[in-house]
Amino acid sequence: MLLENKNAVVYGGGGKIGGGVARTFAGEGARVFLAGRTRETLEGVAADIADAGGSAEVAEVDALDERAVEEHIAEVVEKVGSIDVSFNAISIRGDLQGTPLIEMTTEDFALPIKVGTTAHFLTARAAGRRMVERGSGVILSLSTPAAALSARDRRWFHRTGGFGLACGAIEALTKQLAGELGPRGVRVVCLMPDAIPEIWPVGVEDGTSEANEGEDTAGADARRALAYMQDGTLLGRLPRLQEVANAAAFIASDRAGAITGTVANLTCGSVMV
Repeated sequence: MLLENKNAVVYGGGGKIGGGVARTFAGEGARVFLAGRTRETLEGVAADIADAGGSAEVAEVDALDERAVEEHIAEVVEKVGSIDVSFNAISIRGDLQGTPLIEMTTEDFALPIKVGTTAHFLTARAAGRRMVERGSGVILSLSTPAAALSARDRRWFHRTGGFGLACGAIEALTKQLAGELGPRGVRVVCLMPDAIPEIWPVGVEDGTSEANEGEDTAGADARRALAYMQDGTLLGRLPRLQEVANAAAFIASDRAGAITGTVANLTCGSVMV
């Protein structure tokens, strides 16, 4: 197993991506510590992991709360002795996309940047401090192609607001941390999937642009957007959640020991970086 005897903290572990990655980490042998703000969803993921024979523990942690992040990491290390993998999958408010910049409020523009950079910094710093003491560890961040869109997409399709800047900042933070922590044995990698169909509204997963009978305007718009993005990939499809989770597990493992300071392109070729 890729992560046998590894201790992994997953922030946003009750969400779709965080939960999917956590289940895969556990399936690969890791002892998983799920952190997030909603205990009910965290416990649901933990139950799935336990049912599959894995190990998972739950803690309510706000990734924007510096003290809470530090205290949780300290508790984990005290309990199991080390942090081998840290993965941040918290939402950086992609729901605030869609408004042209010249019409956007300052608050809506700044919020994704503040949430994304602060949460990733706090969780990476907390893990990094413990990892350098042992001379090993992997920190995984999460971005999207929003900072690397084509001219066509920027011109008329995607209005990413502060979300695109947040993604670019997370990628830059990843590379800076990798430079500082690399000499001390710690790898830092950013995962960059595109839209994951399983996470989109119910009934949109097939990637077709045709609306279902009785479908509301929002559902029809989501279907068209997903089809547009799918048609723009090299593989003619978008990444599956399990593919993202598998990539995370591989990169977190010792088999990917030469990978650091980069953005792992998991977009099925919607962007080429």
